[in-house]
Amino acid sequence: MGSGKRTLTAAAIALVCAVTVLGTPGAASASPSRPAPTPTPSGSGTETSTKDLEAVRTKLDTLYHDAAVATDAYNAAEEKSEKQSAQIVELAREIVKGQEKLAELKDRAGAAARAQYRSGGLPPEVRLWLSDNPQEFLDDAGTVRQGQHATKGLLTELTRTQEDLQQYARDASDQWEKLEANRKAKAAAKKRVEKQIAAAKKLESRLKKREQKRLRKLEEEAAYKAQSAWLDSGILQEISGKASKEGKKAVRFATHQIGKPYVWGAEGPKSYDCSGLTSQAWEAAGTAIPRTSQEQWKQLKHVDVKDMRPGDLIIYFNDASHVAMYIGEGAIVHAPRPGRTVTIAGAGSMPILGVVRPDA
Repeated sequence: MGSGKRTLTAAAIALVCAVTVLGTPGAASASPSRPAPTPTPSGSGTETSTKDLEAVRTKLDTLYHDAAVATDAYNAAEEKSEKQSAQIVELAREIVKGQEKLAELKDRAGAAARAQYRSGGLPPEVRLWLSDNPQEFLDDAGTVRQGQHATKGLLTELTRTQEDLQQYARDASDQWEKLEANRKAKAAAKKRVEKQIAAAKKLESRLKKREQKRLRKLEEEAAYKAQSAWLDSGILQEISGKASKEGKKAVRFATHQIGKPYVWGAEGPKSYDCSGLTSQAWEAAGTAIPRTSQEQWKQLKHVDVKDMRPGDLIIYFNDASHVAMYIGEGAIVHAPRPGRTVTIAGAGSMPILGVVRPDA
């Protein structure tokens, strides 16, 4: 990170500690609300009241929260589809290898059958009677028995290979069905995301420019109030964890993305959604973690808020629909929502569900 970006980050963290609102507010709240009033059309001379503007803000929070939930569903389906595609490719390789092995075994079995045919297939007692040298016959008989055992083993291996091929084919068929189901789930989630974002943009677009500024101010005030309450609890005095070597790398990566736009489903390098940013930051630090905020909450080790350290991930809202990276001094870096950029904010500016540690 360049010295200019380090200075910016340090200054932003200092502002968080002073309970000053940073850049953009947190991600949308999940709390239900009454329907938002229709904003005054931009051509009208009437200003939207603060009460109605607050209702618009709450409605926008709900729309963007629902979009975040749908984005998580999309990302989860995408991740599953990628894994299933990889499994299908691996099964195809196994089928090809199995077919090659089966062809080789059939050639060997055919050669054994032809050798038996050439020997005449006479019963052992007849061949002993015809033999001029009984000892030579006995030696030959041992060789024959070895050949019979080898043939039996060959047939067993051939049968097992055929069974393996059948199982590979069944597994591949199952994976294709799951892949198709996840493609449908991904398409449905995409529609939900686009619907929620379109509704939010339509609502915002009906506000006058000065009303949009007032709305932004209300968002900042809400984030300020939440962060103040969190800091007033004294929690920051309890948090003293030091970043691990990997955590420092993850923080360095995440803060280097500041200013890049939020795009749902994006994993960089030009844009990110919330879990795209955290998963890529930890991948850059050498640790693979789940793609979605909900799976990060389910699969990674939970730690107490008072024990968190820079690099840990803070999961927000009861449905784990948002994630940010703690960077120290009561601050986080995150990709908030559509229309915003990766930024630094107060760790307590949204309702915290819990904290997870990728490098536990």
